[in-house]
Amino acid sequence: MHVTVEVAGEDTYEVDLEDPTYADCAKAVGYSPHEVSILVDGRPVPEDQPVEVERVTVLRLVKGG
Repeated sequence: MHVTVEVAGEDTYEVDLEDPTYADCAKAVGYSPHEVSILVDGRPVPEDQPVEVERVTVLRLVKGG
């Protein structure tokens, strides 16, 4: 499946994945699913769900101290 993965505020990637979950989209662009939220149409989706759209947004979570 061809998916466009936009990292919010950064780059956009075109990736080809076989039967991907949303976590696979995050991993494909170099992020752990634990350090991001995956959004579809601006709404978070469960990382273990199969991808059903052609475009997702990866939103990096910020930690600080």
